[in-house]
Amino acid sequence: MTGARTTASHRREDEAASPLRLCAVSRAHRPPEELIRFVAGPEGAIVPDIACRLPGRGVWVDATRAAVAAAARQNVFARSLKRKVSVADDLAGLVERLMARRVAEAVSLANKAGLVVAGFAKVEDLIEQGRAVLLVHAADAAEDGVGKLDRKFKAAKGAEVARNSTISELTSAELSLAMGRSNVVHAAASDGGASQRIMQEAGRLRRYRAAGG
Repeated sequence: MTGARTTASHRREDEAASPLRLCAVSRAHRPPEELIRFVAGPEGAIVPDIACRLPGRGVWVDATRAAVAAAARQNVFARSLKRKVSVADDLAGLVERLMARRVAEAVSLANKAGLVVAGFAKVEDLIEQGRAVLLVHAADAAEDGVGKLDRKFKAAKGAEVARNSTISELTSAELSLAMGRSNVVHAAASDGGASQRIMQEAGRLRRYRAAGG
């Protein structure tokens, strides 16, 4: 029993020490932030470990919907873990929902920190003050409002910075729930660690969705 615990401990230490992880689908080595870690739960069900905190041996898969769908389809988890496991029918969809939840949680935290404003006029004002570092549109926002704010943000920040600092990964319903108010379509955030986390989480979700599966 002691030997088993020691082996498991060594596996976690090896994962922590290595700067790269092996994708179980492509067999390519990538940084952890470009992958999703999966573990087997107590009953043998494969669990997405988006935050990389769950105990046990991890199976790493490229953080794209196509790669996760391929991993589920090709029995990759059972082969990697060398044991019988069960995989959710819509594992790729489950991962997407979990990642979207992390974006929403990041928006909520930034809002509680007083970094976020919502509403067209308030967003426009924050941009004009030069304080907006992140522009947020609901995925279902009207094109005219998106276009007007995008042009102002681009003029204030430059084309490349504005493009990399604009997100539209959440629906209006999801943004509204995250901010605890109704009908949030446009929002903007001022500088702060919580705002940076929104960009990071949204970027991961955008990359995940870019390759369908």
